[in-house]
Amino acid sequence: MIAALLGFFFLRSIVAFEVRHFSYPLVVFLIFLLQHNPVAFIHVNHIIAFPKTVDLWTGRNGTVDPGDQCSCEAFLPGTTFPMGELVQLEQTAVQISQKLELEIIKVDMYESKLTIYMERVANLTVVIEMMEDDPDSYSELYIQEVKIQIKQVEALILELQASIQTSSAVLITIRKEITVIIVELTKLETKYDKNLVLVTRREYIKLQQKLEECERRHNEIFNPNIGSCNHGGISRLSKPIISQLNANLASGHIYGGWGKDSHPLPGSETMYWYSASTDAVVRYMSVYSDYYRLIMRQAMKTYDLYASSDWRGMGNNYIIRANTLYYQFANPFSMAKFNMTTQKAEYRVVPSASNRFSYHYAPNQILDFAADESGLWVTYATEASKGKLVLGKIDEAAFALKQVWQTSIFKPSVGNTFMVCGVLYATRSVDIHTEEIFYTYDTHTRKERYVSIPFEKFQERYMYLDYNPTDQKLYMYNNGYYVSYHVWFNQNQSNKPQVLI
Repeated sequence: MIAALLGFFFLRSIVAFEVRHFSYPLVVFLIFLLQHNPVAFIHVNHIIAFPKTVDLWTGRNGTVDPGDQCSCEAFLPGTTFPMGELVQLEQTAVQISQKLELEIIKVDMYESKLTIYMERVANLTVVIEMMEDDPDSYSELYIQEVKIQIKQVEALILELQASIQTSSAVLITIRKEITVIIVELTKLETKYDKNLVLVTRREYIKLQQKLEECERRHNEIFNPNIGSCNHGGISRLSKPIISQLNANLASGHIYGGWGKDSHPLPGSETMYWYSASTDAVVRYMSVYSDYYRLIMRQAMKTYDLYASSDWRGMGNNYIIRANTLYYQFANPFSMAKFNMTTQKAEYRVVPSASNRFSYHYAPNQILDFAADESGLWVTYATEASKGKLVLGKIDEAAFALKQVWQTSIFKPSVGNTFMVCGVLYATRSVDIHTEEIFYTYDTHTRKERYVSIPFEKFQERYMYLDYNPTDQKLYMYNNGYYVSYHVWFNQNQSNKPQVLI
């Protein structure tokens, strides 16, 4: 690269120049410089052309005076490294990079829109099926309203489809532009200084990888591999998707959660649930037939868990699995489950679990339930562990712990935890706008890692965070708002998150 730049500089300065009174080593360097650029030495009227394999010590030409000083003349022809072409290619690369950034932003927007549109379509499907079963029960006005909703959804889907097709066309165009650049760089590499070209070409390889990453993320959103653990763990999270304020329309209901059934019964695949309160007491649980009903605050059923002392719970790290609510029982301190089909509750004491170690953001977050592709889990801390987090796998049939793992992280320093494919992920606060997945524990290998996977928070404090394996999303209850995140995984199983410690 130095040779090419010097050659270019000399060409722009003078076509022919003299080098006089140089020390012998410098002359050797000059010969080396000229060897790597097609030049010829001129001494008087005799031109000596140096081949590629010239011997730098015996093939030199010039005169050496008694003081060991050398003088020689050199000529640079009009063909040297084309910096202008390289600069133009670099400018094209910057433009391509900017286009890719815009397409990545669009992909994130498509995810949010697609979630909403899918829920609307599912809701309309249910409505139409009900109308087909009993058409006489619906007025003409209601039918017209449904038709309008169908047309609106159809228009939205066509708009999204057009946007996706446009993005796909843009990605194809970008790939063609990169191919053209690679061809041009290959020509330059063949003809000119390879060192400078190879450095630049590596930048274009990065651009190609960036394009492939954009295409991969596009495929992940529109063709997710739900239920599969054939990946290397979480690589990143999307920006927060804020649905709306809770069904109570009260920002003071900061203790709560929302999400989907992690193992839904047949016919309940679209069901959502929500519960919240102004304190850590579990008072009620509302379920919604689909996302549209959740947003419209039209609960299918609400269970009053405070009505019976046999049902009362504390904390809000609960989940629903197979139409059963798993939560922390108030008295005695234990884990409980409430079957929403039979409306019967039972509880089990968790051996050695202490009720004085909570998460960082709130008290009474003692037992934290989680579900993933492999089953049901609970995290807690014990006096024997000195407040360090303990992970337990729950036998759902027996409703008892069948295996436990001891971690090295202090629970009160943790924001929240969740499970994905048998791996525990723990979060902590970075600043008021940023949270970070900082720790993982793999139950298959019993290995723990300190990692750094930052993600954006809608508001500073949140009381609930859990993963749902049915759609590979994280559900967060953030100061009274429904928030969710799309999860991206490392596709290479050996490609684990960056280890910091």
